[in-house]
Amino acid sequence: MKKFLNSPQTLLEESFDGFVAARADIIVACEERKFLRRRTLKPGKVALISGGGSGHEPLHAGFVGHGMLDATCPGQIFTSPTPDQMFAAVEAVDQGEGVVLIVKNYEGDVMNFEMAAEMTDGRCATVITDDDVAVETSTNSTGRRGVAGTLIVEKIVGAAAEMGMKRSEPQALGQNANRRTRSMGVALTPCTLPAAGKPNFDLGDKEIEMGVGIHGEPGRRRVPMASAHAMVEEIVKAILDDLAPRRGDDALLFVNGFGGTPLIELYLLYYEAARMIEAAGIKPARSLVGSYVTSLDMAGASITLSMLDDSSAKLWDAPVHTPALRWGA
Repeated sequence: MKKFLNSPQTLLEESFDGFVAARADIIVACEERKFLRRRTLKPGKVALISGGGSGHEPLHAGFVGHGMLDATCPGQIFTSPTPDQMFAAVEAVDQGEGVVLIVKNYEGDVMNFEMAAEMTDGRCATVITDDDVAVETSTNSTGRRGVAGTLIVEKIVGAAAEMGMKRSEPQALGQNANRRTRSMGVALTPCTLPAAGKPNFDLGDKEIEMGVGIHGEPGRRRVPMASAHAMVEEIVKAILDDLAPRRGDDALLFVNGFGGTPLIELYLLYYEAARMIEAAGIKPARSLVGSYVTSLDMAGASITLSMLDDSSAKLWDAPVHTPALRWGA
């Protein structure tokens, strides 16, 4: 394993401190590294908090700032943050209008965020994201995984909160955005956990994992390597079959890299996906391409389709200024 490391044991805290130092114009950190928050809090605004295991950067820390998150709690690699981290974040950023928690649908995340919300005496509302269509029948009681669609929910809810909407309105918008969003990914290689020093699952040189999760969880099936066209065709069909959009509707098409895939390949995937959804009568009215919800160094990508109406399109277009997303501000 070749990695830029001093040691696996210090990687997270050193990376955390480096990120804070590099983006000190936007973010600040608490003394014990329990959470990050936006440097300038907005009085009277509903606060927005998310978080999850490290290893998915820039999710979530890269989306702290104007128009998105007010704070985020990082866990250990692929491990949920603890309830005390989230409670501390709530105490730091609640401006008197309450808090909306955005939670990816993984058992540990859901449980720990629920515990934190109970500690806040009713100040928190929750949006759970579960956009992954890869596993048709869930193998656990939690349900579908929350993956790249989480970014879209954070952007829409963040814009609504920035505009001064009260807590129930951003929550409802987030729940609606989640219902209108579907994702599916494919892995070309596994990822390597620094502490383990080896891949976290086995994948042959000529195999791909169709429907992989962002922690390397199994997907729909393991198949031989195929063309980009064939892979995108299977993913887009799964998304459209599940989402069942109406012909003529607008959508946001988001092609996301898992950390080890170059942009030249991601734009090829976008080209293929855009042609396929247009053939289905869906207009890719908004787009996003890049590595935003990663899985350490995994080579692979996911495709997300989020159906837009006038309200959600306006919220997506609203100004945002974070370390990883910035436009209109």
